[in-house]
Amino acid sequence: MERVTKDNYYLDIAQTVAERGTCLRRLFGAIIVKNDTIVSTGYAGAPRGRKNCCDLKFCYREKLNIPRGERYELCRSVHAEANAIIAASREQTLGATLYLACISPDTHELLPGTTCCSMCKRLVINAGIEKVVVRDTKDEYRTILVSEWIEDDDSLSGTFGY
Repeated sequence: MERVTKDNYYLDIAQTVAERGTCLRRLFGAIIVKNDTIVSTGYAGAPRGRKNCCDLKFCYREKLNIPRGERYELCRSVHAEANAIIAASREQTLGATLYLACISPDTHELLPGTTCCSMCKRLVINAGIEKVVVRDTKDEYRTILVSEWIEDDDSLSGTFGY
């Protein structure tokens, strides 16, 4: 019997967490792992107590034809990475790994090539997370060293890498 790798094990969990998402455009799931222990999880959804887009049956950004990666201040959701960071203490996030998966809300298939938005990159950096592992396919993923986001400051170039 061949065991699933640790990274794919955690990515499987992040992908399951994404299924709880309430966004009509993308379902993201994130988990933070430190010392081989899951510290917290998060998925994209409206702040607690507010109505979710899936309940309202519309996306405000989509209604305004706002392209992906722009005008996040008009989004009702708290992103998955942000929710996972909020649920953890700084001690738990220092040196940790964040695992991220994104699926289509329509097909529930993986959406390859995704990454953290510029706002979530800043949160990940400040939380002291060491690396981000992003799922592209069931067996393929990318590992990003957060130090690269610090060195390659996309906020200065205007290219935000969505």
